[in-house]
Amino acid sequence: MALRTKLTERLGIRHPVLLAPMGGASGGALAGAVTAAGGLGLIGAGYGDAAWLEREFAAAGNHRVGCGFITWSLAKKPELLDLALARRPAAIMLSFGDAAPFLPKIKAAGAVAICQVQSLTQARTVLAEGADIIVAQGTEAGGHGAARALLPLVPAVADAVTAAGSPALTVAAGGIADGRGLAAALMLGAEGALVGSRFYASAESLAHPRAKERVVAGSGDDTLRTSVFDIARGIDWPAPYTGRALANELSRRWHGREAALKAEAAAEAARYAAAAEAGDFDTAVVFTGEGADLIRAVEPARDILERMVAEAEAALARRFA
Repeated sequence: MALRTKLTERLGIRHPVLLAPMGGASGGALAGAVTAAGGLGLIGAGYGDAAWLEREFAAAGNHRVGCGFITWSLAKKPELLDLALARRPAAIMLSFGDAAPFLPKIKAAGAVAICQVQSLTQARTVLAEGADIIVAQGTEAGGHGAARALLPLVPAVADAVTAAGSPALTVAAGGIADGRGLAAALMLGAEGALVGSRFYASAESLAHPRAKERVVAGSGDDTLRTSVFDIARGIDWPAPYTGRALANELSRRWHGREAALKAEAAAEAARYAAAAEAGDFDTAVVFTGEGADLIRAVEPARDILERMVAEAEAALARRFA
């Protein structure tokens, strides 16, 4: 059986899998590799650097890719959206902020507008604003997110889309690292999955090799949602968002003592910057999700995607045999 869904039809892709636009990991080479393998790669623009974004779009080569932005950060540098749209991306994804100011320009440029949400209320908001695809992100996800679990959130969002009579599509994100997760997402009413952590530990990922090793060696039990890494980096993330990462010496020292960390922010920022430069992940952050248990090797993105789809096909075939 083939996993043809409304998502594959809408985006003109073979497999219902999108690369999460992870800042510092989802560069052009990884996005291009995911697209070449039949999904859709999204470059992670992070907090916004024009030169970096130009370089990574170039690194994607002739592959059809998209781009994802941290929306509250994009609002400070809106010219980056123009830069991305000039590259004629397949899609633009907006996460963590007010999407309304940017959606008309994205849609006018002919790109698919993807909005990631962490609650049913947010889903209804972006649905009314004209999102083409709504990514329902569960708290299991690596990196930044909120509090709702994926299992009940995805069908709630899918039902809201249906009730609105909207052509928008629902995609699941959070803890999906193998074909069983993809199959489960489809059974919950999603048209596909947005996958991050599994591709973080890929050959093409821009993540530091030692960070990838930590993901492979780690477990979902080793992760926590915390703001200490953002405080140490001097990044003021808005409520209610925290980051899921592997616990390390920094988090064990400061998690639950955020006020004290803020009081020593200058010293800790210098220490953190030095550790990040040196690849010292006892201090520097490794964002990863609860699906870490299912990540057992650093592999090419093509191998990851093809196995995930084959596993999902087999799981669904067994279910409906």
